[in-house]
Amino acid sequence: MNKELFDKGMEIRRATLGDVYVDRALAQMNDFNQPLQELVTEYCWGEVWGRPGLARRDRSMINIAMIAILNRHHELKGHLRGALTNGVTRDEIAEVLLQVGIYAGIPAAVESFRIATETLKEIDAEAK
Repeated sequence: MNKELFDKGMEIRRATLGDVYVDRALAQMNDFNQPLQELVTEYCWGEVWGRPGLARRDRSMINIAMIAILNRHHELKGHLRGALTNGVTRDEIAEVLLQVGIYAGIPAAVESFRIATETLKEIDAEAK
């Protein structure tokens, strides 16, 4: 493991997804899945998210689209929160999900809008 890249990845991961989300993932870490957590943090967050070619905001929108298409509901919830943190607006999230509907199918968009609506309600409730 590259400690410098891992630390950079952890900083970006926490800044995007929030400490609660990351701490929950790390709390579930054990000898079996620790290599996966290290891989995700080092390569996804440190190597790719840490590149200068795209802003975090843009990476968030791309991730929302890809994760919605793959029907990864739990990951979509986390990345919706991260997108808001990274400056993506609710209207832009809706536009991304409409794009998903056209290019990946209406069922993917319907389910993703359902998850987004639920997640946004949770965020609003937490803010009160």
